[in-house]
Amino acid sequence: MKRFLFATVLSASLLIPAGFGADDPAKIHNRKERQQGRIAQGVASGQLTPGETTRLEKRESNINKEVRRDRVANGGNLTNKEKAQVNRQQNRVSRSIYRDKHNAKTQQ
Repeated sequence: MKRFLFATVLSASLLIPAGFGADDPAKIHNRKERQQGRIAQGVASGQLTPGETTRLEKRESNINKEVRRDRVANGGNLTNKEKAQVNRQQNRVSRSIYRDKHNAKTQQ
């Protein structure tokens, strides 16, 4: 049993890093596009008010500007610390999109 557990943990630890870091610019871009789509869907369905939409778009824009500045400063790449920060920021915006779409306020 111990050998099986050890082998499972070892193989998982070897496979996990292979998936990370391969297409980080694509991951950030794809997530940005998905979140923009969620915002657009909320506007189309009336779930997001104009004020909520403006606030969400502004936050997305600020993240995009920060990523561009960081890439210029680092020769076109983001450091691991910057990638983690962008991910946390995108998580926060994602939660805000969900909350705004599911609150009682609707576009009239």
